[in-house]
Amino acid sequence: MQTKELIRMYGGDTRNLKPLTLQDAKRHVEYIKSQKLNWCIEYQQRFVGEARLTVNEYDRRARYAIGLFDSSVWNQGLGTEVTKLVLAYAFEHLHLHRVDLRVLEYNHRAIACYEKCGFVKEGIEREGAFIEEAFQTDLIMSILEQEYYQL
Repeated sequence: MQTKELIRMYGGDTRNLKPLTLQDAKRHVEYIKSQKLNWCIEYQQRFVGEARLTVNEYDRRARYAIGLFDSSVWNQGLGTEVTKLVLAYAFEHLHLHRVDLRVLEYNHRAIACYEKCGFVKEGIEREGAFIEEAFQTDLIMSILEQEYYQL
């Protein structure tokens, strides 16, 4: 279910939300499954989100993204658990050197999750996202392989 808070955390426009159809959801799941290093997050036999790595093999790095679409699973540590699993895969199986991400500065729940998983704030992109007629700032966070193995 699309809620205003969910759409806002993704940087979307909450002013004209339309309900998702079952067909929309099925299409989205099929898209996730068709992409390399994209995962559907299932919890209690329900599709509740997705996670993905976009890898640059030459530089041994990836961009991470996660989204929990079902607000009933927020604040239960699921995002932290999934992030730790994806980081284990990134560093232990793909042998990456760096995983980074971008997160809207106002998404405090996501930032806390990323910090628990070892991500470090390394910069900001000031007012780089135009959301609902206002410029918003992104934080840039990363974790390096040596930091992951020290955890």
